[in-house]
Amino acid sequence: MRFIPKEESARYGDRTFALIMIAKVVCVQLVNELGYDLLFTDIDVVFYRDPMEYFRNPTLGNFDVYFQDDGSRQERYAPYSANSGFYFIRSNERSKILFRSMMYSGDIIIACRSHQQVLIALLEEYNSLFGLTVKVLSREEDDFPGGYHYHMRKDIVKKMVNGEIKPYIFHMSWTLNKVNKLEYMKQMGMWFVKEQCIGKQVDEIFAGEVDTTDNTETCCSAEPIIQCFYRDKPSVVPCRDAPAKDSNGQSFW
Repeated sequence: MRFIPKEESARYGDRTFALIMIAKVVCVQLVNELGYDLLFTDIDVVFYRDPMEYFRNPTLGNFDVYFQDDGSRQERYAPYSANSGFYFIRSNERSKILFRSMMYSGDIIIACRSHQQVLIALLEEYNSLFGLTVKVLSREEDDFPGGYHYHMRKDIVKKMVNGEIKPYIFHMSWTLNKVNKLEYMKQMGMWFVKEQCIGKQVDEIFAGEVDTTDNTETCCSAEPIIQCFYRDKPSVVPCRDAPAKDSNGQSFW
């Protein structure tokens, strides 16, 4: 795994992004092959409730794989529009074949710069060939919102802010790069990492210290670190005095 970059990608879909996607394939395939059911999440997923309560519900139906709805209806994500940053897998022969094939598809992931696109294509193919059962958690529901809702369904985000709904998770997808992601998460009260620890290695944060096992107080805030950046993006506090992100963007509040 030495080829996996340490630095973040400059933007969605660049070569660094594509190489990091290979790591997402390897970690899932290894656990799945060992016979364990697993929940995979990107690091930009915030938990409000335990999603395993949802997936273990006996009334849910026994699908092989469950995916958050990406929200995008681009042709390259058809037919499922499954988001590859939040999904649950039951380990069985069908799902093992799926993720073995993902392991063999590294060249395609690099070529098209999209782990998601390759995965969706295999979902469709293996549903037909092997009867793989796929469940996508609809974007019209409010249990598993993400970037689509943040940018396109601000009515649902406003209900979150007002405490009218409590989703299982929120996935800050649909962002261009790390900078935007942090800005949006801070506006939404989803960020708890102190400034001195962002983007740094452990030895940089604890230079000269012998015991670095308990770094909670140094790096983690008990309360969300809220900061306004854009008035036209959802936020947990009014950001009316902040600039607009989009041209002619109207205030969320």
